Amino acid sequence: MSRGVMQVAGLLMIAACSAPGATSAAKDAPFKIAEVASFSTPWAMDFLPGSGVPLTNAALVSERDGRLWLVDVRNGNKQGVGGVPRVHVAGQGGLGDVVADPDFAGNRRVYLTFDEAGPNGTSGAALGYGTLELGEGQPRLTGFRIIWRQQPKVQGDGHFSHRIAFGPDGLLYLTSGERQKFEPAQDFDGNLGKVLRLTKEGAPAPGNPFAARGGVAAQFWTIGHRNLLGLAFAPDGRLWETEMGPKGGDELNLIVAGKNYGWPRASNGSNYDGSDIPDHKPGDGYEPPKLWWNPSISPAGLLIYTGDLFKGWKGDAIIPALSGEALIRVVINGDQARKADQWDMGERIRAADQGPDGAIYLLEDGGRLLRLTPRIKP
Repeated sequence: MSRGVMQVAGLLMIAACSAPGATSAAKDAPFKIAEVASFSTPWAMDFLPGSGVPLTNAALVSERDGRLWLVDVRNGNKQGVGGVPRVHVAGQGGLGDVVADPDFAGNRRVYLTFDEAGPNGTSGAALGYGTLELGEGQPRLTGFRIIWRQQPKVQGDGHFSHRIAFGPDGLLYLTSGERQKFEPAQDFDGNLGKVLRLTKEGAPAPGNPFAARGGVAAQFWTIGHRNLLGLAFAPDGRLWETEMGPKGGDELNLIVAGKNYGWPRASNGSNYDGSDIPDHKPGDGYEPPKLWWNPSISPAGLLIYTGDLFKGWKGDAIIPALSGEALIRVVINGDQARKADQWDMGERIRAADQGPDGAIYLLEDGGRLLRLTPRIKP
């Protein structure tokens, strides 16, 4: 993006992306921070849902280097979970997302994404599930089976994405990064650079918008994405996604079935070699982001807050940032979004999740699991 275009874009987005007072240090934030536990390479976490769960304050935490932990967030006690599939660890690749089935209380099913090695130095993301056994001894995943794979496997160790979200329709939504290969995001013969809509068994969901094309395109919900590291449903059923742009142009997108989000043909950022990418503009045929950031913040996840502990935050997006070393709150109103707060955390923040009591939990790239609760005003 040229300097002149960047200046104009900045003026257009000033209310959403650079409002005065939008950034404040964490010490001045409306929350206090407590360390719960520490890890080596944490990537994702998910609380075990359902009234039938004996450990109602238990969360699963994945580490990129292939470990999975069961953590009691009340005291930080953690147990290693056995039965995790073999993971190919390289660059950004490794063990990725961990999400409990919405019916976990009845079926104890846990879904994992991970990097899987392929032939001739290739690799690709995979999705599978197993049953979490919580009896005596070490917790363990049993009967693990792989139900989906990125196609094709390619060389390189970036942009796996592989975030999971279950929809109110009972279906599984999955992000698949374009693996730093650009044009596959627009390709209908592979599932790189897409948001996918699948059954719980990994099959293309009925009614997907590109099903008539046949083959792998039957999985697609949207196309034209880069590195999609956040995926979450709002209380009204709308699906939102955070996406890393190239040099600038990080995005918050409203995911609408059948839309093309433009990568690599449109972006509000520039290529790392300095070459221009056409900005999103009306009439270009591509779905523009609801918010975007220049310079980059590197959004690494997405939480849509639904609790009551943080007053006035219900329905808002909570975005952890890596290079931005920040926590960002975005107000969502229907299909619109407005940036509200950005707190300097002093560390790369990898993931955010909501606990049963409404507390917000963060995973730092450096290893700590943090609990955020409201700061009581004197």
